[in-house]
Amino acid sequence: MGNHQSSDARNDTAHTANTAKVTVDPAFVVGPVRRKTFGAFVEHLGRCVYTGIFEPEHPNADDDGFRTDVLELTRELGVSTVRYPGGNFVSGYRWEDGVGPADQRPTRLDLAWHSTDPNLVGVDEFAKWSAKAGVEPMMAVNLGTRGTQEALDILEYCNIKGGTALSEQRKANGAVEPHRITMWCLGNEMDGFWQIGHKKGTEYARLAAETARAMRMIDPKLELVACGSSGPGMPTFGEWERVVLSETYDVVDLISAHQYFEDHGDLQEHLSAGYRMDLFIKDIVSHIDHVKSVKKSTKQVNISFDEWNVWHASRAESKVPSGDDWPVAPALLEDRYTVADAVVVGDLLITLLRNTDRVHSASLAQLVNVIAPIMTEPGGRAWKQTTFHPFALTSRHAAGTVLNLAIESPSIDAEKTTGFSALSAVASYDAESGEAVVFAVNRSASEALTLDAAVGGLGAARVIEAVTYSNKDPYWQATADDSTSVLPAENVNVKLDGGRLTAELPAVSWTMIRLAVES
Repeated sequence: MGNHQSSDARNDTAHTANTAKVTVDPAFVVGPVRRKTFGAFVEHLGRCVYTGIFEPEHPNADDDGFRTDVLELTRELGVSTVRYPGGNFVSGYRWEDGVGPADQRPTRLDLAWHSTDPNLVGVDEFAKWSAKAGVEPMMAVNLGTRGTQEALDILEYCNIKGGTALSEQRKANGAVEPHRITMWCLGNEMDGFWQIGHKKGTEYARLAAETARAMRMIDPKLELVACGSSGPGMPTFGEWERVVLSETYDVVDLISAHQYFEDHGDLQEHLSAGYRMDLFIKDIVSHIDHVKSVKKSTKQVNISFDEWNVWHASRAESKVPSGDDWPVAPALLEDRYTVADAVVVGDLLITLLRNTDRVHSASLAQLVNVIAPIMTEPGGRAWKQTTFHPFALTSRHAAGTVLNLAIESPSIDAEKTTGFSALSAVASYDAESGEAVVFAVNRSASEALTLDAAVGGLGAARVIEAVTYSNKDPYWQATADDSTSVLPAENVNVKLDGGRLTAELPAVSWTMIRLAVES
């Protein structure tokens, strides 16, 4: 936020009676900070690909047609993995359409989003873009209209060095070295009635197990993700996980989780999103471990939370084309995010980190234009949404291990969700760099909160940075014309004295406090 605004907000919230107590001690570890927690998602949906990452006619396009301004912002965002090419799109996708000479590629209907795809970007282009962005590609295979053989074909095309028909085809197409993609999603949201090729749990489970076994015959070290439920509200949630894992437990590493959050006009309810995500994760863990117990397995399957974000799905921007209108790269799902949405995104990241023992990978959906932290104008500017900031700062500074915090916090009741903590917090500790970082969200829509943290267990420490993201108007939105007047700003009320760290957290705020710790 702008300095004058943040100062006003801090003055308004000083001397609050509400206090949350936290104990930070490096002896209590949840698990490692996983770089794959900071993944994102690029789907052939709306303007995510075309005029998003790829726009050959743009003044900033490189020789391969990729927007260098978007590449720069992607690197600044700190994205680790990027899931591709869907999403709902993948369930009708023929990957062969997106390889070879661009002028010979077929234009196809995309039934998932009632659009047309020119197939100018495919697996080779995405692999090239990933290398430039410094991210690891995470590939999804079509188990909607296709099956095991097609999954084996794309795996051979991508990963075999040479000497086979498909690997030699890749080399002839210009990708001499294999892409060596190790993370693979076995379809997408196959529990959803909206999905092309939607299947019953038993149908999908058998197909996923057969496909996983066959893919491991090519490379037993692949990291494979089975489809979990599309959200906690699905009528089959729980039973779907049981059925799918009963078939696939021995041949997959992760099961997916998808969850989106929307502000329906009740800000306090919206701010409970992190609490609701935490409940969902705990439910999934119980279903995974039930199957593990029944199978008497020593193997541990964990979670790939490979779609998560704030998505105002009921708004006009999420309405897809219809009838005879099959546009190329229409403006779809282009939510404009508020400061409150950014606080929620920061809280969701805190929640993912707090569950790092079981959430081993996650993907913010999506990266550019489509419910995204990065926005572009066709032929024009690229700019940061509010949600960019907590993600970038958390990705940049969370390192080492995630600490298990003891938290005593006031409780909040929203209209639908009750009894959740006003404070959401997590800490990381990197012994190698000598840095501990506390990430904290005040979930109250109306009242400030004092953070009182016992950090003596860290040893001698000093504050090296303390920033808070908030605004008097939590519904402020960034635009292409003004994306910088509200930014994370110094929180001057943070104090560290005698092993006691205190901070004033405004209502609807996200805060990061970095501590240098003497070894």
